[in-house]
Amino acid sequence: MLYTTDDAWNYLLAMSKVTEETPFGPNVLVYKVLGKMFATLGFEGEVGRMNLKCDPDQALELRDEYEAIIPGYHMNKKHWNTLVLDGSLPPKLVGELIDHSYDLVVKGMPKKLREELGK
Repeated sequence: MLYTTDDAWNYLLAMSKVTEETPFGPNVLVYKVLGKMFATLGFEGEVGRMNLKCDPDQALELRDEYEAIIPGYHMNKKHWNTLVLDGSLPPKLVGELIDHSYDLVVKGMPKKLREELGK
């Protein structure tokens, strides 16, 4: 089973308190949880690309292990990875990385906002 941009789009929008915006133009969707960005989803030709926040050590390990995970495009390369959604990444991994990005952003929020999310 491949992980497509439609799969990513559906998964991202199903998350608690997530909004979708287009501050960078119509070709890049930005996903925020309570106003804080945790993901982008864009297209380069036929292939989707998704930027996700990531623990810096894990980010490097993932880049070494998967050709379709590269330093974050137009992002802080220490804290962000770009996933090339070309079908080569295991779907379970993509879902886990989306969750990880969301959780990292939520973890950095004030306690009041975390409580609003039930975290």
